[in-house]
Amino acid sequence: MNSSLMGRIGEIHTLSNQAIEEAKRRLDSLTKPPGSLGKLEELAARLAGITGETLPSFPNRAVVVMAGDHGVCEEGVSAFPAEVTQQMVLNFLNGGAAVNVLSRLAEADVLCVDIGVNGEINHPDLIKRKIRYGTANMAAGPAMSREEAEAAILAGAQVVKEAVARGTKLFVTGEMGIGNTTASSAVMSALTGITPLESVGRGTGLNDERLRHKAVIVQRAIELNRPDADDPVDVLAKVGGLELAGLTGVILQAAANRCPVVIDGFISSAAALIAVRIAPEVREYMIASHVSEEQGHALLLRELGLVPMLDLGMRLGEGTGGVLALHLIDAACRIPAEMATFESAGISGADEGLQ
Repeated sequence: MNSSLMGRIGEIHTLSNQAIEEAKRRLDSLTKPPGSLGKLEELAARLAGITGETLPSFPNRAVVVMAGDHGVCEEGVSAFPAEVTQQMVLNFLNGGAAVNVLSRLAEADVLCVDIGVNGEINHPDLIKRKIRYGTANMAAGPAMSREEAEAAILAGAQVVKEAVARGTKLFVTGEMGIGNTTASSAVMSALTGITPLESVGRGTGLNDERLRHKAVIVQRAIELNRPDADDPVDVLAKVGGLELAGLTGVILQAAANRCPVVIDGFISSAAALIAVRIAPEVREYMIASHVSEEQGHALLLRELGLVPMLDLGMRLGEGTGGVLALHLIDAACRIPAEMATFESAGISGADEGLQ
C-alpha cells in the first residue's frame, strides 16, 4: 500500500460480516427457495457488507466521467482525432451523450471532470480539476511525473469526498479520452506481464494493420520507460493517463467512505487494477458491471477476480455499462426490502414443502 497516498484518502475497512449475515438471513426468510435469485442475492449481501446496512438503498448515485487527453495519439493509435475529447466533454455537459441518456433512465447524476483535457472548456456544470493539458507521448518518454499522477489520484478522491458530502452513496466510473485504450493496455501489460498482443484491442475501431501498430507502440512505451510492476503509481505515471489516475482516486475514496463503486469497461478496469495494487482491500467494494468487446477486458477482469453482471457486446466507455448495471443493483436492494417473508405472507416454508 502507498501509505502516504492512502493517508490522505483514508482507511479502507473490511466488509461488515454482521451486515452480510443479517442480509443472508433476511434473504432466506423471503417467499422463495433459498438462493433461487442467484447473483442478485449475492449482490444484496455484498452491498450490505459494503455499507454496513442490512437493507441498503442508493437513491443518490453518480457516474464520474473523468476526461483527459493522451500525447500518444501522436503515434496514430486512434481512429478519431484528439480534439474529439474536448467535443465529447461538451456533449456530456449538454446532456447529449449515451451516458447521459442511460443515466437519466437510471436516475443517476453525471459528474463530468476535466482532469487533463488539452484545451479550455467553460461550462457551469464542468468540474475543473486539470492537472496538465494532456499527458506527454509515452512512446517518447514518461506520460507524466509521479507528482502529477499522485495529484490526479487525489483530485479524483476529492470529487468523491464532495459528492458524499452532498449525499451520494454509490459511484460509477466513467471516462473520456481519445487514446485511453492505448494507455490502459500499457498499464495492464506493465502490471500483469500480459503481452500487448493480448492487452491491445481495436479501441475506436482500428483495422488489423493499425491494431498491430498500436501493440508495437505499447511495447515500445513499456521498453522505453521501464515501469516498475511493484509500484503502481510508477506504472501510472510512465504509461498511464490522467483520467486513469482520477478514476483510481474515485475508486479508493469511494471505498474509504463505504460506498460501492461500479466499474465500467476496459479503461475503468485498468484504473481498478491500479487501485487494487495500491490498496488490495479496495477490491471488495468493486462491482463489475459488464465485460466489453475490447480484447483485454475479460483478461483484466480475471486478473481483478471480478465477475461481470452483463455481457452486451458494448465498447463505448463513458460509464454506459456501469449505469446499466444500476438497474440490477436496484433490484438487489428492493428484493429484500419489499418482498414478503414466509411468516408475513402466511406461506409454509421450505421445511414444509416449498421447493
